Amino acid sequence: MPFRLSLRAGAAAAIVLFAGVLATGSFAPSAFAQMAAPQAPAAAPVPAVPAPPAPAAAPGSGDSGSQSGDVFGQNTSLTAKTIVYVKGSGTWDKAFETITAAFKKIDAYLDKEGIKANGLPMTIFTATDDTGFDYEAAVPVAEAPKNLPHGDIAAGQSPEGTALKFVHRGSYDDLDNTYEAITNYLDDKKLEARDMFIEEYVTDPVKADAGKLVINVYVLIKQPVAPG
Repeated sequence: MPFRLSLRAGAAAAIVLFAGVLATGSFAPSAFAQMAAPQAPAAAPVPAVPAPPAPAAAPGSGDSGSQSGDVFGQNTSLTAKTIVYVKGSGTWDKAFETITAAFKKIDAYLDKEGIKANGLPMTIFTATDDTGFDYEAAVPVAEAPKNLPHGDIAAGQSPEGTALKFVHRGSYDDLDNTYEAITNYLDDKKLEARDMFIEEYVTDPVKADAGKLVINVYVLIKQPVAPG
């Protein structure tokens, strides 16, 4: 997951966080192919009827995995929520399997205790490197459970602070494209991110079609963000 890694590495270098998301400067193979391909001689111009201009794409649409109705880089302020979470580590090549296994464990516990979720499930990424990441897979609840099991399930608070929200639509593997777009956005805006990012799952990662996920990515920003 080089983009997520570069996003985090970029935060330490004064551009971005997340990508576990993360500013490695990778280029898509197709871009190299286009640069390397020989250029055909220009054809003589052929008169044509001008076509009407295409509607402008919204920021973040296209390869980022967002849709035209999504605001890419929406200013927001995260408030702390009471969460039940599983803390662990994983490798990027099995990230989705690791995260969904953690949510299955939390869901089983909440069902057993008769506790209902009080918000969308999320993964809080707390550290990343070339091969893997540390995380907290969390589900918001109204109040901390009194009967916490022994083991890796715990209760706590989700992160709070100034953040930018980015929307991803598609498969989990395609998140790299969204993180690359986030890295470029932060670089362009000259924003510095904190060493943490959050994926909030609008569609349940355990039950939804794995190719049709909707994920809100929150990048926590160190410096104030101008309204807009």
